[in-house]
Amino acid sequence: MKIAIIGTGNLGSAIAKGLITNNAITTLHLTKRNVGGLADFEGYQNVFLTADNKEAVQKSDIIILAVQPAHLENILKEITPFLTEKHLLISTITGFSISRIEGLVGAHQFVIRAMPNTAIAVGKSMTCLCSNQVGSQRLAIAEAIFNRLGTTIAIPEQQMQAATVVCASGIAFWMRLIRATTQAAIQLGFDAKEAQNLAMFTCEGAASLLITSGNHPEQEIDRVTTPNGCTIEGLNEMEHKGLSSSLIQGMVASFDKINSIKTQ
Repeated sequence: MKIAIIGTGNLGSAIAKGLITNNAITTLHLTKRNVGGLADFEGYQNVFLTADNKEAVQKSDIIILAVQPAHLENILKEITPFLTEKHLLISTITGFSISRIEGLVGAHQFVIRAMPNTAIAVGKSMTCLCSNQVGSQRLAIAEAIFNRLGTTIAIPEQQMQAATVVCASGIAFWMRLIRATTQAAIQLGFDAKEAQNLAMFTCEGAASLLITSGNHPEQEIDRVTTPNGCTIEGLNEMEHKGLSSSLIQGMVASFDKINSIKTQ
């Protein structure tokens, strides 16, 4: 696949690393105003660095847009004259609706919105996808790309804001839970490195159990809780202190915030 990433910042770089690591490219053009910021990608075969968005578009079939929302409109105006019927546009920009993209590039263009998270750099992203009417014909291509970088789910566009909270912001929420577990492990006598390893790999194991078994979390909780045991004692204390309600309230607050800044 001939892919261009327009705006190779934090997310764009994470996508690029995932594509390179998983051999998911024929060619990969990465753009950034300051090409010096792309030094990490120098030397990779079939990876090209440029500040010229038009050049990247002309030499690619799939265009992944990963710029700041405020810059997207001008960039779309810049590249639209160079778009052809072969091009697939994949936007990762939060809050920039498909209808607004169509207003700039035309409803005939294949347009897909993708909401990955930064775990895409290690092939573990949960990526949500939606498309315009014609873009549904190319949804399988986007799924093929992002399934090599984790897992995908196709959803209605009206759920993309919520998906941003659950999956993209969700990385930060889980990191905070892992950090808290690490701090507890240190207090219980482990050194910092041991504590973080215990927290990280226990978290990975919990998620893997659910992914592999398809079970509800409570089914797996029941397997490790015994009458008058230490696990249920700890769980109940956490719930008394508001663990679940705090997490839910935090995610709802994040959702309210993203809707307050949504670009129509």
